[in-house]
Amino acid sequence: MLEFSKLKIWGISLIILIGILLAIPSLFPKDQVATWPSWAPKARISLGLDIAGGSQLLLEADTVDAAKQRLQAMEDQVTTELRRGDPKIEIGDVSTSGGRLAFLVRNPAQVDSAVERLRPLTQGVGLTGSRDWDVNVADSTRVVMTPTADGNAKALKDSLTVARDVVRRRIDPGGTKEITVINQGANRIFVQVPGVEDPEALKLLIGQTARLEFKLVDLAADPNQVAQGIAPAGSQVLPMADGTGAIAVQRRVMVSGDQLVGAKQAFDQDGRAVVSITFNAAGARRFGRVTQENVGKPFAIILDDKVLSAPNINEPILGGQAQISGNFTVETANALAVSLASGKLPVKLNVIEERTVSAELGRDSIRAGTIGSIFATLAVIGLMIVTYGRFGVYASAALLVNALMILGIMAIFNATLTLPGIAGFVLTIGAAVDANVLINERIREELRRGRKTLDALETGYREASTAIFDANITNTIAAALMMYFGSGPIRGFAVVLLIGIITSVFTAVNFTRMLVAIWVKSKRPRAINI
Repeated sequence: MLEFSKLKIWGISLIILIGILLAIPSLFPKDQVATWPSWAPKARISLGLDIAGGSQLLLEADTVDAAKQRLQAMEDQVTTELRRGDPKIEIGDVSTSGGRLAFLVRNPAQVDSAVERLRPLTQGVGLTGSRDWDVNVADSTRVVMTPTADGNAKALKDSLTVARDVVRRRIDPGGTKEITVINQGANRIFVQVPGVEDPEALKLLIGQTARLEFKLVDLAADPNQVAQGIAPAGSQVLPMADGTGAIAVQRRVMVSGDQLVGAKQAFDQDGRAVVSITFNAAGARRFGRVTQENVGKPFAIILDDKVLSAPNINEPILGGQAQISGNFTVETANALAVSLASGKLPVKLNVIEERTVSAELGRDSIRAGTIGSIFATLAVIGLMIVTYGRFGVYASAALLVNALMILGIMAIFNATLTLPGIAGFVLTIGAAVDANVLINERIREELRRGRKTLDALETGYREASTAIFDANITNTIAAALMMYFGSGPIRGFAVVLLIGIITSVFTAVNFTRMLVAIWVKSKRPRAINI
């Protein structure tokens, strides 16, 4: 156990050195770190909302918008299902007024067939036996589909689950920040973002539904009626995003943002900021086919029910790539690209409460946590040196290295340190020497049994290591479960605790054993005082 090759010594030393170097930027002010050379490590630990301040939002789903989108989605499904069936069923006079979908079956003999084709589009809701849509026939030729209350509730719940994930991806694409995004009640989402004290920018990023649609412009619409908000059957009037008026577009969606696989800010040939988008295979085929069939006609690029632009289709757009223009700045184009890349919100979210936490409130907490950590470290070091002498010095060195390695590993993953995280750090410092206590006490026991010095050291490390690893495996499982299932403060505590368990075992067993091996090899002691 005490036979250390030079390669092993260099390996352990290199790991510790890297951990210490990565911890250094977190010990200096952010502005000072920014001036360091490019080759120097600059990754720092992020501070949580309770320490560094940040923004807190409470979002509420717009149930009217959710119902509207549900009607539109069902309209698209109905149109597709009846047109592609055999025989094809012609419908007209489609209406979504009154919160229900109604349409006329042109051939009265096909009404029953239409109803039979539409029933599979409805689903059961839970164990109640009710459906999410009621399908009825009115006036012998008109089919009416009405969303049920249970269906609306289930759809809203599913939409909020998706919206929560979309919000998380927009704020934290890398998944490394300690943000909190959780559902609250039946129609709300609670968001906490540390380090962001500009709630307006956060609201702009989160609140944009990013529902992108391409629709044909209705050239048959009367401009005077469009100005009054009246559109022909099968079309709708939408405002221009720049506030210059409104145009009538066909209700049917040519291509939607659901078929995007990428979006990024770019520049057009005139140097104006645009958003470059890429469709998936199905979206590329559909976009190419629609533009090929409508050359010379204008089509509208619509974002969240506002028309960004309505250019003419000069030629088929093949290859699955396109550009979105609309008087963007670089910042707004980049924000839209992030929103589109993270996915659209299935339901519009309104901010009903916002709070900003100042960073000054966390300074006292940092000061108290720092003082607590220093005193805990000094107390443990003093106790170890008094109790175990030289071996207490080795344990104290391992304790200091352990603390720096925790900071270094947290910096690598850009982990966030919260007040519970500080508590986990202090707890780790206090418990980090447990392994050395076990080792030292086992060595004492072997010496009392009459073993020689080297045998006692060998046996002490070998026998104690098994108990150390077994005990920390259970702690690791508990910390991992808290990190996986927990959120907010619980997750912050678990992250620091899990990292601390791993580093404490490494430093307490491997690092101290290396120090002991180097000392024994150089001094060849015949007796030890422990």
